[in-house]
Amino acid sequence: MPDYRDDLRLAHVLADAADAATMDRFKALDLKVETKPDLTPVSEADKSAEELIRGHLQRARPRDAVLGEEYGVEGTGPRRWVIDPIDGTKNYVRGVPVWATLIALMEASEGGYQPVVGVVSAPALGRRWWAAKGHGAYSGRSLTSATRLHVSRVSRMSDASFAYSSLGGWEERSLLDGFLDLTREVWRTRAYGDFWPYMMVAEGSVDICAEPELSLWDMAANAIIVTEAGGSFTGLDGRPGPHSGNAAASNGLLHDELLGYLNHRY
Repeated sequence: MPDYRDDLRLAHVLADAADAATMDRFKALDLKVETKPDLTPVSEADKSAEELIRGHLQRARPRDAVLGEEYGVEGTGPRRWVIDPIDGTKNYVRGVPVWATLIALMEASEGGYQPVVGVVSAPALGRRWWAAKGHGAYSGRSLTSATRLHVSRVSRMSDASFAYSSLGGWEERSLLDGFLDLTREVWRTRAYGDFWPYMMVAEGSVDICAEPELSLWDMAANAIIVTEAGGSFTGLDGRPGPHSGNAAASNGLLHDELLGYLNHRY
């Protein structure tokens, strides 16, 4: 199996640089915010963080391609870095500390590009999570000061904690009935949103989570961290990985049942 530890170390360097840039502008009174064509916000911090990461990658991995939320894809080849400079921009611009930089490395395989390295860094929360294929998932301050992550062993939906982002997306896609049935079945629901539910699945504090519409950069880093922690990460269609335009993540034991509710099979 390839050793991705050098790539993981680089991803931490990228995250360190992004953290410094995003924290410098967090809660800034003169922060500039624009509206993108899809009506979602983008701040100057989103753009500067992605530019910073791209600059580092150009020097350190000039042969690798880069896909980012703000500036699209650049380059070709079997290796592609996928970047969400600020996942949770709406929180960022309102001063809510639940946002993170998501950095993943994906490699071409028979099933298409798959994530092999992922780092999720949430500096306003003082938290960072990471994983590399075949090396497990971890959380901590640094590579040398970390705790290995493991998903929960909850095996009954009635005992499960379910995290999600909002109700609106499920209703827009005519999936609200199954979603609501699931909320009635589980022990607890909380709308944490964005990257955080996936990290809590990986560390075992949440058992299941799902979102009805996402982009690749929203999912790539989360997917490798959840799976390396022993969990399952698929689309709502059950396809493994971050390629379905939506996501369901779990401790693995509850995954089939989770998909059943969200597809309204029950």
